[in-house]
Amino acid sequence: MAGATKGWATREKLDRSDSATRAGLLEAARDEFAQRGYARTTIAGITERAEVGRATFYVYFASKEDVFAVLAAEVRDRFVRSQDLSGVDADDPRAVAAATTAACLDAYAENLALITVLEHQAITDPHMYALWEEIHDRPRERSARYVERLVRRGLANPAASPEAVATAAGGMIASFAPRVVNDPRARDRAVADLTEMFLRLLGAG
Repeated sequence: MAGATKGWATREKLDRSDSATRAGLLEAARDEFAQRGYARTTIAGITERAEVGRATFYVYFASKEDVFAVLAAEVRDRFVRSQDLSGVDADDPRAVAAATTAACLDAYAENLALITVLEHQAITDPHMYALWEEIHDRPRERSARYVERLVRRGLANPAASPEAVATAAGGMIASFAPRVVNDPRARDRAVADLTEMFLRLLGAG
């Protein structure tokens, strides 16, 4: 029994070490892509920044493209989480608009450099374009479904189709993100303005 306990503790320690190494590689890759762009980022640069050997990189990732895809998926999941309505009354359009707008704006600001790299790479790379579309499609589809729900309950009279309103809202948030990155003090004012504009689009005063 004691031997089993020791084995479990050893495995748990190794799992934590593996997780920390992978996280360090992802953080280093994010910084490299953000500072150098996609084309100029190399595995050597990532491993040097992470202070690990090249062989260690290949334990976790197959290529530069692979690690970038993992980072892009993390960005996608961050945007999906920004629309989590837990703790918010789903029948209160203003509360939902304020909460989701703030969370989505924060997600953009936190990931703006990586999003910019992905957007540029998507112009010529079909795989990156698919990732770019997925990052935008899933939050937009979820937002459109929420608008449809409000319409069915008589809580909104949107200025256009739910899909168009969701697309416009996402575009407005994206356009405000660089301002917030350059001046974090502008964040609260941006959230307030974006919330009011979204409510106008919803037709939910």
